Amino acid sequence: MLRVENLATPGLQPCSFRVGRGECVVVQGPSGAGKTVLMRALADLDPSQGEIYLLDVARTAMTGPQWRRKVGYVPAEPGWWGEVIADHFPDQARAVAVAQELGLSESVFDRAVNQASTGERLRLALVRALLTDPLVLLLDEPTAALDPESTQKTEALIAARIRQGLSVLWTTHDRAQATRMASRILTVESGLVSDGRAA
Repeated sequence: MLRVENLATPGLQPCSFRVGRGECVVVQGPSGAGKTVLMRALADLDPSQGEIYLLDVARTAMTGPQWRRKVGYVPAEPGWWGEVIADHFPDQARAVAVAQELGLSESVFDRAVNQASTGERLRLALVRALLTDPLVLLLDEPTAALDPESTQKTEALIAARIRQGLSVLWTTHDRAQATRMASRILTVESGLVSDGRAA
């Protein structure tokens, strides 16, 4: 599904790895090791060297927006451009259905972005990413600000999408979560990515 060849950017040494269809690869490493740098490079948000292929189509053969529709990215601090949450969801009926799976009520869409909690904004950013029907989803600490119940709902939703063929890279400091979610672990230390350790 996703093939990375000699990907490098400031703070990340050249790395190569693959993520198969319907595979969840957890990215682990200490804070500041380069996990977010890797995620942003995979999402084509920062200049980088090397190449990434999605279904054997090179990233350089697509525009940035085209790539990010297929390789969705949910950062640890999602951005918002409108004042009201609903402004970010053209297909609100679909958004509500996914949000309810994450324990969010329909009424949350009527609120101002700054009235939503950090955990609500994280889950809504996940909804936003899923609505583009990505082939690969990059998740940067998606449950760090969530309570155990919300974490469980998030894991269950992503696990269901993985069973349907979604490929996921997921950064987390939670070893138990890594064990639950990952088929393989990438370790990042001082910008060096090591691949292949079983979860």
